[in-house]
Amino acid sequence: MRRWNSAALAALAGIAILWPADGLPAGSVHPGPLSRADAFARTQALTALGRKMFFDPSLSASGRQSCSSCHDPHHAFGPASAAPVEMGGPNLDQPGRRAVPSLRYLQAVPAFTEHFHDSEDEGDESVDNGPTGGLTWDGRIDRGRDQARIPLLSPFEMANKDAAAVSAGLRKAAYADDFKAAFGDTVFDNPDDAFDAVAEALGTFEQSAPDFYPYSSRYDAFLAGKATLSVQELHGRALFEDETKGNCASCHLSEPANDGEPPQFTDFGLIAIAVPRNPAIPANADPAYFDLGLCGPLRTDFRGRAQYCGLFKTPTLRNVALRKSFFHNGTFHTLRDAVAFYASRDTDPGRWYPRNADGTTKQNDDLPKAYWANLNQDPPFGKKPGNRPALTDPEIDDIVAFLQTLIDADQP
Repeated sequence: MRRWNSAALAALAGIAILWPADGLPAGSVHPGPLSRADAFARTQALTALGRKMFFDPSLSASGRQSCSSCHDPHHAFGPASAAPVEMGGPNLDQPGRRAVPSLRYLQAVPAFTEHFHDSEDEGDESVDNGPTGGLTWDGRIDRGRDQARIPLLSPFEMANKDAAAVSAGLRKAAYADDFKAAFGDTVFDNPDDAFDAVAEALGTFEQSAPDFYPYSSRYDAFLAGKATLSVQELHGRALFEDETKGNCASCHLSEPANDGEPPQFTDFGLIAIAVPRNPAIPANADPAYFDLGLCGPLRTDFRGRAQYCGLFKTPTLRNVALRKSFFHNGTFHTLRDAVAFYASRDTDPGRWYPRNADGTTKQNDDLPKAYWANLNQDPPFGKKPGNRPALTDPEIDDIVAFLQTLIDADQP
């Protein structure tokens, strides 16, 4: 289980830790070291500026898509729709490749590493639990400000041609003067500097605790002794944590950290579980196309590394009950189905996967057989077809009831 102190969290999230020193003016793209007071003031200014940009559709090539179009604050900064992928591009007619993740509770995600070993007081240091960390479904970005760049330039998202196009849009924004006040009067003279500034402001806003990690769910109140859970919810929690039943907590950590930090409901790892192929994603119409997560196609540095093919990020389960599509390809549309898939992927594959022409089950149809050795076999996986699943239908219902306690108080 991963534990991180506040300084480590700040560093991993891309927040500069600043010391008093003479540096460049605060209104600069790269201000250098600042006093504590100046650093705090700058963070406040960039948070306000990033908030304006987050909701501004004029920063897209279409003029109709903002960050909030896909990351709706009323859906825990995840998608409001049940579509497996969102539409983007200059004419909003280009489909994405993956389901949109929530931007909440990313503040503790560590930088990507191929090899992760538990700390001395948390587990067996001889066991390599990597790969671990990174943002996006394939962990290819480490910092929030770098993640913010992706949708601005993606051809199937906000679809700006380049940094100059983003800078040109900012020049016309109602908050252009605020942008210059934060980053200097000459910030628009260099489009790359302006683009860096955009990413920093968005990344800073996405570290705003009230917006992105409020820890205000009923489960948080329960852990603090300020709320109760029903009998069903408590049973669901027990099943969630039971290593012989749901075993969900092995990846989705549900206990507070040693320092009292609330549980993140993820271990930040990347694993392969072979969710069914989703024919509703246009890219999947090509039978030769496979989204293999860590080994491509969107991530390129591990292309050809067979041991990483099919691995995707373990997301936090906080606010998961608000989602209308689940997993990286949005193949399921109810939380109950998502939980049930874990329980019976191996015992009843015919329930989840399509049929071949001869009537046999086309198991693991979105993962080429060459990579099946990567599949996670920890409980509740690892059983044989026809075996009794690890969870009964009522037990699945109880786990779903528990997961509904993870919805933050500010969500409808």
